[in-house]
Amino acid sequence: MSAPHPAPSLPDAPSDPTPRPAFVVAALYQFRVVADPAGLRERLLPLGAAHGLCGTLIVASEGINGTVAGSRAGIDALHGALLAEGFTGLEYKESGASEQPFRRFKVRVKAEIVTMGAAVEPTREAGQYVAPHDWNALISAPDVVVIDTRNRYEVKAGTFRGALDPGIDSFREFPAWLDAHAAELEGKRVAMFCTGGIRCEKSTSLLRQRGYADVFHLQGGILQYLEDVPEEDSRWDGECFVFDGRVTVGHGLREGGAVMCHSCGWPLDEQERTDALFEEGVSCRHCHAQTTPEQKAAFRARQRHFDRQATTTAP
Repeated sequence: MSAPHPAPSLPDAPSDPTPRPAFVVAALYQFRVVADPAGLRERLLPLGAAHGLCGTLIVASEGINGTVAGSRAGIDALHGALLAEGFTGLEYKESGASEQPFRRFKVRVKAEIVTMGAAVEPTREAGQYVAPHDWNALISAPDVVVIDTRNRYEVKAGTFRGALDPGIDSFREFPAWLDAHAAELEGKRVAMFCTGGIRCEKSTSLLRQRGYADVFHLQGGILQYLEDVPEEDSRWDGECFVFDGRVTVGHGLREGGAVMCHSCGWPLDEQERTDALFEEGVSCRHCHAQTTPEQKAAFRARQRHFDRQATTTAP
């Protein structure tokens, strides 16, 4: 009797060529009445510590806002805890990072979850949401004024073509800018955008409070647009500034190429990092003339401390 033929071997399962990022980054917010912000803080702090999370959450009587990074299990635990706390309408966005983009976990209690300094009620007054796939058509219309509500150093990294840049250094300055430019918006539809949507909840509320009827904002913010809209169809130029160690992200929420000046916060591209006034952790061409020799010496000492930490914690 002839020997039986060996069973055919099964082919190896195809491997996913896209490596999973080491850290999950969750950006979230919700406007919702919080009766005891300090109590919520005390419940969230140990959860973050138990799961090794890093980042910042801001809680206030008007809701919650923040960006946190950690393992898949850690982020899932935080998301579940927030749902259990009643935050069932979170504007929630995940992306990835190859390195932990934050140093530690903080939960801060503040008067506002994003500070504008003007009394508005986003849950009742905010403008109309526009989905990312409908955004291009809206901002291309001739009767629409498009306003970037972010700070000027964020706009520098990238923005939508044709958008107005208020040139503000803080969101607190936006109401005054609106007062000064009200005439430019008369008779126009107004479309506003920001990183994740939270600043537009307040800025569109402010416009509607002041009598503007046709006010719109990009749902999910720039981050949702960069994830949903193919790059070949995009009206976005540059990268999107994010408030973590990645500095910027691009289409598909891929990590960008900018590096932050830790003296002034400006995102610096490759050319700016070759400038003679750039010194890592100390200065760049945007801030070199604004700091004293004593301040620069302190920044150098801080940078040496960070460099030593990086060396001792490297695998």
